[in-house]
Amino acid sequence: MSESVKLFESLKIRGCTLPNRVVVSPLCQYSAVDGFAQPWHFAHLSTFARGKAGLVFTEATAVEERGRITPRCLGIWSDAQAEALRPTIEFIESMGCVAGMQLAHAGRKASTRVPFVEKGGSPLTAEDAARGESPWQAVAPSAVPVTEGWPVPRELTLDDLAEIKEAFVAATRRALAIGIKVIELHMAHGYLLHSFLSPLANQRSDEYGGDIEGRMRFPLEVAAAVRAAIPDDAPLFARISAVDGRQGGWTLEDSVVLCEQMAQIGVDVVDCSSGGIGGAPRFRCDDGGKPLTSDSARAPGFQVPFAQQMREQAGLMSMAVGVIIDPQQAEDILQSGAADLVALGRELMYEPFWPLHAAEALGVDPEYAMWPEQYAWAVDRRSQIKRMNR
Repeated sequence: MSESVKLFESLKIRGCTLPNRVVVSPLCQYSAVDGFAQPWHFAHLSTFARGKAGLVFTEATAVEERGRITPRCLGIWSDAQAEALRPTIEFIESMGCVAGMQLAHAGRKASTRVPFVEKGGSPLTAEDAARGESPWQAVAPSAVPVTEGWPVPRELTLDDLAEIKEAFVAATRRALAIGIKVIELHMAHGYLLHSFLSPLANQRSDEYGGDIEGRMRFPLEVAAAVRAAIPDDAPLFARISAVDGRQGGWTLEDSVVLCEQMAQIGVDVVDCSSGGIGGAPRFRCDDGGKPLTSDSARAPGFQVPFAQQMREQAGLMSMAVGVIIDPQQAEDILQSGAADLVALGRELMYEPFWPLHAAEALGVDPEYAMWPEQYAWAVDRRSQIKRMNR
């Protein structure tokens, strides 16, 4: 294997060694039943393991029932839900890959329709209840709806915050018990922990609101509690929205401060996304600042500068995500020092064997040694036949 290709170098984070730098970003499938994984989840995640991604994350997995985005979201608020995922996790590990889980709470963006149905992504109503998918009360740092026309969430009490923090800890322990090696906290896209960070969603007047120190308090408490619940040799990731992209919202400078604090707690990797605090995602400042990117098109690698700034200024490793498509593009991101890992989402759904094709394209695996042995002999034969018939 060529040592000059960084995409396929191993990476040790604490006591966990990833076989390469390709990460399957958490991809919500909206196919669970009462939070329980179904055969679809095994088929979905096991494909990425056969494709030899170094780290395979589950989709955003709710730590409590009211923390689901939709009625069909995956959950881990019970031991039985965790056990339903065990065969999938064991298969990922059997392929030489590492299994991770993103722990999440939807907050005020909970109780919505799945995206691929009529009016997808909008709040559930009595009309949905008649079809067996009843709405529930969403919760948030403040009684501020996501956007116009959305229900007003209930403001969380201090007792609620303690319960949610314990739910994250309990979910972490369940995940570790079934073989998960990497935990990621979802602090992005307008969900609960992000909504505490953003002044657009957090209007509390107690110690969990106000200035940036107050707004960071609960997410940092959750991170510290989760860090304390996992072994010293287990990595902890956090996905953030590096910017809200809205006037008066969370900024890139705020993210640096947050990441500095998370590094002190023991978060190892920041996964840099953006937007989502309210309504449609926005990816540039609209308060007269320099645009970060176009609102109308997400250019390839448009969030890479976020990952680079967190890596350079905050003292922790970073993961780049967002329209990473081409193997050479991914390699260039790593070689430039902008990130330590690259995460792919839609591109991997389009081509689950992307890592194997990337290894071939970059000259790392010309003899298909990375492929599962059940495929490698046949794929090698296919290559020979193609060469003979040119």
